Amino acid sequence: MWQFSDNKDWTYLESRFDWVKRMNDVPQDPIYHAEGNVATHTRMVLDALATQPAYLLLTPQQKEILWTAALLHDVEKYSTTVTEIDGRITSKGHAKKGALKARQVIYREIPAPFAIREQVVGLVRYHGLPLWVFDKPDPVKAVITAGMEVNTAWLALLARADVLGRTCADQAEMLYKIDCFEALCQEQQCWGAARTFATDEAKMYYLQHEENYPDYIPFEEPKAEVIMMSGLPGAGKDSYVWRNYRDLPVVSLDDIRVQKGIAPTDKSGNGRVIQEAKELARSYLRKKQPFVWNATNITRQMRMQLAELFMTYKMKVKIIYIEVPYTQLMHQNSNREAVVPGMAIERMIDKLEIPAPWEAHTVEYLVQ
Repeated sequence: MWQFSDNKDWTYLESRFDWVKRMNDVPQDPIYHAEGNVATHTRMVLDALATQPAYLLLTPQQKEILWTAALLHDVEKYSTTVTEIDGRITSKGHAKKGALKARQVIYREIPAPFAIREQVVGLVRYHGLPLWVFDKPDPVKAVITAGMEVNTAWLALLARADVLGRTCADQAEMLYKIDCFEALCQEQQCWGAARTFATDEAKMYYLQHEENYPDYIPFEEPKAEVIMMSGLPGAGKDSYVWRNYRDLPVVSLDDIRVQKGIAPTDKSGNGRVIQEAKELARSYLRKKQPFVWNATNITRQMRMQLAELFMTYKMKVKIIYIEVPYTQLMHQNSNREAVVPGMAIERMIDKLEIPAPWEAHTVEYLVQ
């Protein structure tokens, strides 16, 4: 069984991890967190989690996933907390940054199996959703989308511990919101499991259109498929494409960089590389020609821009994400023809976002 730490004593955790120790220095708004700083709150959340009936029914591995997510859920309040002019304390964006931090820690320092790591990351990313889902423009789409990334039953369990592990006047109201979140997930068939769609096209049509319902099946189907590779430099994308798609045209950003003599760290040069790659891609898209887009594509923003372009031409999109362990990644990168500087790879790991199932018609994970 994977464990984040077999020693769960808080004093030990503070001595072992700097990011745990610095929670003591992060204040919180007394209206929502009269208990005190982030360290005090996190300890209370861990205690509250351990007493939840639903938590006690989990397997040891599942408990470790929830415990790890609870430990990390506010880890980036350290970098996002500010005191406003009116004296209120806020930490906007801490969940999104915290998810990145969770992935960095569990990828580099305490390696976990991919599925376990990404559940922890998803729980950290969406831990506030049960409280705010009904403030979203489309609550139904919000829970269905989140349910493709994270176990929503575990998410509700973490959210309850988050509420119980604090001192505030509106605790009962927040617990009621979590009950409503649970009811919505059950109603939308995404409670503890991802909602299923009739077809991949039905999934993408629902996600891309407003005022649509999940059971609608579009009549028109994509004409051909674009393969979008995703993964850090040195993960093995080029080798995979050569083994599996050598008969298809390949739009390779690395190849264009080499042809133009542009370094991977040259930001302005990379902009020109991407534009040239997109023009080449459009030549295939206009002909409905299947092809491979081979690049790192490690951020959601980049992938979504590309997917939107491809689907504008009525193409099906398949994302293939490739990952190897951290030490193997650094070794494989050093043996590439176009070696990426180690510090550049570290920066890419820091902003790595794993493709979610809702980003494309199909998403495949090839993880060692």
